[in-house]
Amino acid sequence: MSLRITLASACLLLTTSATAQETSVRPHPVPAAPLWLAYSAAPGPGDGNHIVLVAADQEYRSEQSLPMLARILSASHGFHCTVLFSVNEDGQVDPTRKIRWQDETVTHRVPGLAHLEKADLVIWFSRLITLPEESMAHVYRYLDAGKPLIGIRTANHGFIGFDYELDGRRIDFGNDVLGGAFRNHYGRWHQDSTRASVVPEHSGHPVLRGVTDVWGPSDVYRTYPEGKSLPEDCTPLLMGQPLTGRQPTDPPNEKLIPLPVAWVKPWTGRAGQTARVFHTTMGSAKDFESAGLRRLVINAAYWCLAMEDRIRPDASVEIVGPYEPLPSGFNYEELGVRPRTVESYR
Repeated sequence: MSLRITLASACLLLTTSATAQETSVRPHPVPAAPLWLAYSAAPGPGDGNHIVLVAADQEYRSEQSLPMLARILSASHGFHCTVLFSVNEDGQVDPTRKIRWQDETVTHRVPGLAHLEKADLVIWFSRLITLPEESMAHVYRYLDAGKPLIGIRTANHGFIGFDYELDGRRIDFGNDVLGGAFRNHYGRWHQDSTRASVVPEHSGHPVLRGVTDVWGPSDVYRTYPEGKSLPEDCTPLLMGQPLTGRQPTDPPNEKLIPLPVAWVKPWTGRAGQTARVFHTTMGSAKDFESAGLRRLVINAAYWCLAMEDRIRPDASVEIVGPYEPLPSGFNYEELGVRPRTVESYR
């Protein structure tokens, strides 16, 4: 009996040691702090690559959806994740802050943007924020670094005051970096929903692996002028059909043709380094209740990092921990949206 216990203990020690070695090869590069959330990678195909997620919108509850994605990416896929937030003067996550179109004195604060330098991938979800020059400098350096980027929904109009030039030309973050900027709500804002379908000629793209059903209660964005199309360097992956209501069983609005709601493209910054970019105009916190949309974005993380050989169509995209997203909108008091501590979103 004692021999069996000794052998079992030895095996446990070896297993624990091997696991410790596996998870300590690349420790989380960002120290824990009260103003952001850090999630350490469990063993997994992500190999401890570091993803920084920036939640800084006022309408679509990115402060809820991005920590949820970070939990899945770290616990189920082996990525280190750091979630940064737009915070107020008290250091609270505050989606209710105004933008400069409403108050010319407003400047937004996203602590931890210096950690973009330690990121292998950034998932960006802001809406019309105005950052100080020293904060924007971190964004510009990332765009120059040849490292990949995922933009979600309002990221294509993510800034007021984006001052980046390339070859003497002013660059627009939405149109030039992500491949399309918000022009209008295609259909009825906060009344329609979106049923997305795979673009047949690109159905074999790795980002679409295992993606079979994508629906969300947010509406379709128009990102290019009527009569035009996505830029030539964009590869459309999903087309979004507006529905006549906000339920997945509602019929399509036959007066509106589908428009692209997800695509991939390259981006080359001032240093001449080319990066992979994925953008989806879907992505409200309620949209992410769709397992198909979660799979799409998680697949995109692998693809952006040139790890598409590790994308499994049956990999888990199940939500880790509680997730009860609030509806989109600006009627904050009615929706229960208020400043909260960073830790409350863990």
